[in-house]
Amino acid sequence: MGFTIAQGLMLLLLTASTLAVSMANKDWQSGNWPFRGPHHPNKTQVSKRIIVGGSQHWRFGFNYTNWAIKHGPFYLNDTLVFKYDPPNATTFPHSVYLLPNLRSFVTCDLRRAKRLASVTQGGGEGFKFLLKRPRQPHYFACGERNGFHCMNGTMKFFVMPIFRLYR
Repeated sequence: MGFTIAQGLMLLLLTASTLAVSMANKDWQSGNWPFRGPHHPNKTQVSKRIIVGGSQHWRFGFNYTNWAIKHGPFYLNDTLVFKYDPPNATTFPHSVYLLPNLRSFVTCDLRRAKRLASVTQGGGEGFKFLLKRPRQPHYFACGERNGFHCMNGTMKFFVMPIFRLYR
């Protein structure tokens, strides 16, 4: 049972995305690994509250993989906030699922995924998720429309929180 071309391309995209995130921090210089120099590249020392998608929130048609690349790295104990409108006549319903592994993420297989937030939990202050598994990927997706929002490739992303080291 081999990978399809689409799955192979998605794996290539995920690998490239991970590499891009790891290279994004311009303060990391070759002489500063593993943080032997006088300055740590992470200038903030507190956990952050991060709204998924920024001002776009959690909605259909926005590319969250690109968003995660641009807004990483994510740190242990940061809080992701998923904000979305409750279902009505003019909006698509959304939810938040945590997928168990890369294969489920690539194929949008929700059978073993854990539903974190229902279609109504994103209203108001939004649904909050604390990143508490260090150096392990967290795969997120919208599970509505039988996974269509995930399968079109935009309403899914992953983060791999790292330790926040202090000086």
